[in-house]
Parts: sequence; C-alpha cells; structure tokens
Amino acid sequence: MADGPSVAARDDLAGVVDLFGWLTRAELSNALSELAFKQRAEVDEDAIDAAIDLAVAEYALVPAPEEALSGDGENDLTAAEGPLAVGPAAFPTLPEGAEDLPHILDVPDRDIDREPLADAVLDRLREEAVEATNGGDDDRLETLADVTYDVEAWAPVDVDPIRTRILAEVDE
Repeated sequence: MADGPSVAARDDLAGVVDLFGWLTRAELSNALSELAFKQRAEVDEDAIDAAIDLAVAEYALVPAPEEALSGDGENDLTAAEGPLAVGPAAFPTLPEGAEDLPHILDVPDRDIDREPLADAVLDRLREEAVEATNGGDDDRLETLADVTYDVEAWAPVDVDPIRTRILAEVDE
C-alpha cells in the first residue's frame, strides 16, 4: 500500500471479512487490492499478505474449518485457499469504500457457524500455547493469555484451563 492510512489494518481486514461472513485469503487479498485501487493507492501484494498473516497471528482473523462454512461455494474450497473468519481479537471496522465491495467482488452469499469456529479457535489456542511453552516464548505466551480473554467474550467456551496454564508458565 502507499503512504497514509493502510486499508490493511487488522480491524479493517476483519470488517471486510465480516461484510461477507467469511472469505478465502485470495478473496480478501483481491478485496484489499480493489480498495487500494478505489483510494488511488499503490497495491503491494507482499504488504497485503503480511497484514493478513499478522491479523491471523493476532487472532483478529482466524482460519475457519470447513464445517463452520455455509453458503454457495463452500464445497469448492481447497485447503490452500484458507477460508478466514472474524476472530475474537477483532473490532471489525469498514475501511473507506468497503461498502461497495459486495457489488464489486463476485462472492456468493455466505455465513459462518460460530460453534465449530469457536472450537477450532480453542484447539488452535491450545496448540499455540504448548508450542510457545515448549519454545520458551514468553512474549507469545503473554499475547495468548490476552487472547484467552477475547475468546471468552467472543464465544461460550471455557478457556480458563488454558489461561491458567499459560499464566503459570509466564509467572515462572
């Protein structure tokens, strides 16, 4: 992207995804390119990919399992397309011009089932907590501890056992 406000801020990314229910990485990248074009900004594909990766790492966007996806086209996905949904750490906002995206992009009507999505996020959180613990990554553990509070507010799941283990590890 060019100088100035980035259309790739994590909450803006979540806002774009929220407009559609869920998007593949390629669809989200295309949407961000369209927004950049509308704003007469330069498109930097590497910056878009990095922004998506960061939003996923921070749980603003989360990989959506196939069983959480509904709507036209969900059966045509490959694992490489990486369907993404709004995650627990997001406060979705619409970047300038995003309200036109449903008219610009050829994306079918979609919805997301929050229960399997929440289960997948909880599984990911557990796995990442173990990886960070085994790797001695205190910074990541602190980030994951914060995410546990977001997950708890976002979905009716019990994250206390995970948070307790993370905090015990951080306090050592």
